Amino acid sequence: MEHKEYSIPFSGLKQGKHEFKYRVDNTFIQSFGFQEFNEVSVDLQVLLDKQSTVLEFEFRATGTVNVDCDLSSEPYDQPIDASLGLVVKFGEEYNNEDDEILIIPHGEHQVNIAQYVYEMLVLAVPAKRVHPGVLDGSLRSDLLEKLEELQPRELKKRKEETDPRWDALKNFLTDK
Repeated sequence: MEHKEYSIPFSGLKQGKHEFKYRVDNTFIQSFGFQEFNEVSVDLQVLLDKQSTVLEFEFRATGTVNVDCDLSSEPYDQPIDASLGLVVKFGEEYNNEDDEILIIPHGEHQVNIAQYVYEMLVLAVPAKRVHPGVLDGSLRSDLLEKLEELQPRELKKRKEETDPRWDALKNFLTDK
């Protein structure tokens, strides 16, 4: 998929700063074959600073991505606040091997930013996705209750009991 709406025609623009705004949703992310987001609602602001020999882009994405928690499998909205800088230079042939510098052939009149937007959003979500309710203990789910139920009894007892011999030694640490 080409994502024509993410092609920014720079040849007709004057030198200086220009702003573009986009609304990123599921259709965009799924067009890359990425299925890990349930729902995407992100506002994207693109600032282009056109200079005589280079184009400098600054991407800023804010919004939410609904994902499944890695621990409880419960869906939740993960806040997104990401930014990315990209410098576009002109050269003999297209080269996108560098993450921050894109080289496009002389004579090009537009640049497509879709791949950079996609990568920025995917990388903005933490590698370990944990529902806020798991962290603060407010989430109740069958899965979490089952895990608690299946926890070994010895482990539960050990949390409650302490060995009196060690308790006496701990007093040496506090008696100074």
